[in-house]
Amino acid sequence: MTDFHITGGTPLKGAVRLGGAKNASFKLMIAAACATGESRLLNMSKIGDVEVTYKTLEAIGVKVSRPGDNTVYITGDGLNTHIIPKFTGEKTRAATLFAGLLLNKKGKAIIPLPGGCALGDRPIERHLDGFRAMGAVVDLTDVGIEMAAPNGLHGATYRFPKKSHTGTEALIIAALLADGKTIIENAALEPEVDDMISFCNKMGSSIKRVGDNIEIIGSNNLRGATHYVMSDRNEAVSYACMAIATKGDIILEGANPNHIKAFLQKLDEIGGKYETSDYGMRFWYDKPLIATDITTAPEPGFMTDWQPLWTTMMTQAVGVSHVVEAVTQHRLAFTNQLVEMGAKIEYFDPNPANPTDFYEFNYPEKVNYPHAAKIYGPTTFHGHTMTVPDLRGGATLVMAAIMAEGDSVIKNVELIDRGYEKFDERLSQLSANITRV
Repeated sequence: MTDFHITGGTPLKGAVRLGGAKNASFKLMIAAACATGESRLLNMSKIGDVEVTYKTLEAIGVKVSRPGDNTVYITGDGLNTHIIPKFTGEKTRAATLFAGLLLNKKGKAIIPLPGGCALGDRPIERHLDGFRAMGAVVDLTDVGIEMAAPNGLHGATYRFPKKSHTGTEALIIAALLADGKTIIENAALEPEVDDMISFCNKMGSSIKRVGDNIEIIGSNNLRGATHYVMSDRNEAVSYACMAIATKGDIILEGANPNHIKAFLQKLDEIGGKYETSDYGMRFWYDKPLIATDITTAPEPGFMTDWQPLWTTMMTQAVGVSHVVEAVTQHRLAFTNQLVEMGAKIEYFDPNPANPTDFYEFNYPEKVNYPHAAKIYGPTTFHGHTMTVPDLRGGATLVMAAIMAEGDSVIKNVELIDRGYEKFDERLSQLSANITRV
């Protein structure tokens, strides 16, 4: 394991060129494997989830290569097994995304249970029910998830009981080669899903949105295509929060304001500054921030991925902010370490009238986690030794260490590498005093 050593107190200033979206790039690689011939994916970030997917595709016989900078080529021919390696489940949530590929091309699939960040129970049964609706027989065994569809999948209508970003993409991939028409009702609205739809249509698929639904007509004639992956809006929000929280000024090349509307609306409320231009966006600190409240929600709401960085930024706002995490079950773990650094944060129960409908995760819970916090500000952080709990929580702790007085050590930074390319190097270029040890 490697650590970050950070000496805080330096405003971040400079420019960052955003990479391809984590939540699009590795999923597009799996979709590409459904086609015949070569697909060329451009603007691919060099991050952990892309690397794991690359190695997984290699392991199951799909030809992959990197013939250029931030470029991945994928040839869908050559799939030679129906078993996804164990390491895929240990390192990423991508495992169930392979199911449709394997079921349609091999008639069966063995998938390890998805891993990734420790963010509470992930409701993958929503994915599995979708596969069942399309004709798969699904069993949970000691090996993982075993599925069979000897004649491939068939089109079906499936309604997600609650929005599911990864679930929607898993069913899109499954429907690409399925026999007939698939309708995904209550489908996710994230722009990363639209990026997948755009790429799949370039390969010859027929996919369209109809309100909250997505309709896919399966085809056996998909051909490789070239696609430029959308920029990473979570990376954009991360650096935007860092610019403002450290009283700095950062230009984000490639940032798309249409992809972060809910964030910008809240930024207007607290007094954060930004501008939009043909190069992307610029974010900077102007005056003391004003406390405000957020509740996370699926697109077009305030993203759960943005919440940890926003919460930490609110420790510098004047007044009391309230944050309610309604999408991800266990995404306030980082706050305990902020308190150790000097933050004043208290958990509270938001007491929704109907928690089963209010929360996007399964409720009642197997384990009760806090879902809301009061943040009192402004407060001063002091250097501390911390352990990364998850991807976004890790980026948040790095931000807090840069904001802090004194020295900090951050452990388990490999989780940050899952979604941020050369994070320490880029921050160093923005004047952060950070080294990887």
